Amino acid sequence: MKVSRSMLFALVLCAASASASAAESAPARRCGWLDNPTPGNWWLHDRDGEWTLGEQGGYQAQGLDDLPDMSTQGVIPANAPHGYSCACITATVDVQSRRVLRIVSGAPVPLAQCKADKAIRRP
Repeated sequence: MKVSRSMLFALVLCAASASASAAESAPARRCGWLDNPTPGNWWLHDRDGEWTLGEQGGYQAQGLDDLPDMSTQGVIPANAPHGYSCACITATVDVQSRRVLRIVSGAPVPLAQCKADKAIRRP
């Protein structure tokens, strides 16, 4: 069977698309320090490391604006009125870039939960 250039190009695009989406995880629950040190900057520090949710003037994860008030279970001030709190989010992530791609849901949890977990680096 002879393969045309256009068929070969389509196959290459499909393979590239499949490998790009392989880096994206299925939605999973991640709990840790939710760090918001300055406007537009958001990171989650969990057992697997640091995940970028948003960068001022740049990247913003889908659903970031839909999160509930994450300070209701306590907040540790840093750069008032900003700081960090303890939270759990359900999200898809890109493991290679360490970015949260889409936030499905989130909820604040007591600060004591993150303080007690020695596997989580404090911001």
